[in-house]
Amino acid sequence: MKIGIDARMFGPKQGGLGRYIEQLVLNLEKIDHAIAYAKTTTPQTTNEYVIFLRKENFNEYEPTAPNFKKVLADVPWYGWREQILLPRILKKEKADLMHFPHWNVPLFYRRPFVVTIHDLLLLHYPTRAASTLGPLSYFFKNIAYRLVLNSAVRHAQHILTPCEFVKGDIVKTLNIKAEKISVTLLAPPTNLKSSNFNNTPPPSLPTQPYILYVGVAFPHKNLLGLIRAWKIFNEKFDNSYRLVLVGNENYFYRQLKNHPLVKELSTIGGPASGGKNKPIFTGFVPDSQLAHFYQNASLYAFPSLYEGFGLPPLEAMQYDLPVVSSNATCLPEILQDAALYFNPIDPVDMATKINTALTDENLRQNLKNNGQKLLKKYSWQTTAEQTLQIYQTVDN
Repeated sequence: MKIGIDARMFGPKQGGLGRYIEQLVLNLEKIDHAIAYAKTTTPQTTNEYVIFLRKENFNEYEPTAPNFKKVLADVPWYGWREQILLPRILKKEKADLMHFPHWNVPLFYRRPFVVTIHDLLLLHYPTRAASTLGPLSYFFKNIAYRLVLNSAVRHAQHILTPCEFVKGDIVKTLNIKAEKISVTLLAPPTNLKSSNFNNTPPPSLPTQPYILYVGVAFPHKNLLGLIRAWKIFNEKFDNSYRLVLVGNENYFYRQLKNHPLVKELSTIGGPASGGKNKPIFTGFVPDSQLAHFYQNASLYAFPSLYEGFGLPPLEAMQYDLPVVSSNATCLPEILQDAALYFNPIDPVDMATKINTALTDENLRQNLKNNGQKLLKKYSWQTTAEQTLQIYQTVDN
């Protein structure tokens, strides 16, 4: 079988989705090649793979197995070019099965395909606060999203999701039969701790103890809720900690930095305090230095209102870092007993749980122990094996 994978979002620069595509391709390459060579001493392959990449990430992936090749598909996502130009490029390769690892499947692509739906965020949070578009442009973008998403799930041979919560959400919200959907769990990046580690601490790393968040600042991530809780934590419990927010500085982080509450925190205690209550915004931190932030933190906080999986808390657990997390959507399913949960819309509860996780040593040790056990459940090789099985089932 000839399998195509739309890997235009390949790589960590595209966040969790980019890591998913990267790890899926790399592990498929390992297991399908290994399966082929285990069957016979004569070089042959089980499947042939075509990996479609954009110009900007074309050199980030180099095939190491003879049954994998890469093809340039330098088409931006989410626009008319994706709808018109991408199908022409895909058609030339004549794949028996395409895997679209995101909902943005061209409307008129009619060859067999499977699709991964990571969440239904834009259906549940259709708000212009999460967009830089004007009202009219956003209106049409939202209509286009619904049209493309519904087309993708109805025409797909099979749907993959990262957790049971998203599977149930698709069944309920989009009226899709459960047997058409399979869960393939994700995993934290295995190479983060050894990714060209830079021993020199970054200048933005605080010398005081701190609570850490790593990720984007979209409204559903609820960072403003975390900052509200931070103010309560400083006033009610302890003001010796810093709050460190690591993420690429974009429109949403700039909005957060300029929020009146952040400015208010920077003035607490007057000039003598040096603005120590104000959150630290680090901007983008490469993997080579990100380890410093995980290793030196006292606690990892994850206040999200909606997640399809939630990789960052698992990354934190790799560094033996205790985690406090929102109890929303899939997070209790994914993090299980390795996190202390709070109500993400209750800043008092959030502040209280942060304090508990900082001061209760027995709890902290339990969270660390449970985190190490939990990490064994997640493996990119298992994800690839399950995905390959779905490819083969669909083909049959």
